[in-house]
Amino acid sequence: MSTTYTEQDVGDFFDRTTQTYLSFWDSEGVLHTGYFAGENDEDYRAAAERTSELMAAEAGIDGSSHVLDVGCGCGNFLIHLATRHGCRGEGLDLSLERVRFARQLADPALGIEFRHGSATAMPYEDGTFSHVVSQDALFLVPDKPRSHAEIFRVLRPGGVFAFSDFLQPKKEIGERARRHVYDRVRWSSGYSLVEYQAELERSGFEILLARNLESHIRQTYRVLGTTARERARTTEDPAARDWMLAFAESCGEIQVAIDQGEFGWGVFVARKPHRRTS
Repeated sequence: MSTTYTEQDVGDFFDRTTQTYLSFWDSEGVLHTGYFAGENDEDYRAAAERTSELMAAEAGIDGSSHVLDVGCGCGNFLIHLATRHGCRGEGLDLSLERVRFARQLADPALGIEFRHGSATAMPYEDGTFSHVVSQDALFLVPDKPRSHAEIFRVLRPGGVFAFSDFLQPKKEIGERARRHVYDRVRWSSGYSLVEYQAELERSGFEILLARNLESHIRQTYRVLGTTARERARTTEDPAARDWMLAFAESCGEIQVAIDQGEFGWGVFVARKPHRRTS
C-alpha cells in the first residue's frame, strides 16, 4: 500500500536531512541525476553538470532568459545556469533549510534569488518567466496537476518548461521498492513517461521532447553507491561512516527497483502555446 505524503511531510523531511546530507556527503549540496558519457564513466560531478547543460541547451536558455527553478533545493542548478548562461532567475523550494543554504551559496553578483514556497501556489504574477526548469523535484509534489497549472500560469506565452524527473513506470510497486525508493524521500506516486506527457498536454502544454534516461539513473546510483562505500572505509567519524554505508545500501536497492521497472527517470521539454489571435 502506498502512503500519501503531504507537502508539509516533504518540506519537513528535507529540512531535517539537509544538514546531515551537507555534513556527511556534499558540502556544496549537489545531488542530481547524472548524464554519463558512457558505461565506464565514473565521474558523477561531471555527469551531473552534463545534465544541467543538456537541459539548458534543450530549453534554449541564454542571457535574455528569465528562469524559475521549481524545487531548487540547494540552488546548484540555477546557480549553474546564471553562471554559464548569464540568465536571471529565481528558485522556489518547500524546504526552508535548503533555501537558506542556496541564498548563502549564490554569489550576489549573479542577480538570482531564492524563495521558500510551494509549486502549487507560486508567489509570482501570470506570465513572469520565459523558462521554468526543475531537476528531480516535481515527483514529490502530491498535487501534480495543480503544480503543472501553476507552471503554465507563470510562464509567458511561448515560454518553455524543461525538467528532469523521476518516473513510476508501472502502477504496482513492491514493498521493498516502496520502502527504499518511495517512502525514503516521502514520494507518494508518479507517472510513467507516457502518462507524464498526457498530463502535460492536459495542462495545455505542447510536448517538444520526452526522453527515457533509465540507464543514466541506474549508473548514477551505481557510482554514488561505490563512492559512499569508499568514503566509509576512510572515515573515522562513526556517525558519518554509518550514514554512508546506509546510503550505499539504499543505492543498491534503488538499482534493483530500476531493473524491476519500479523506478525510472526522464527529461521533458514542453512549451506554453502563444495566444491565439482572433
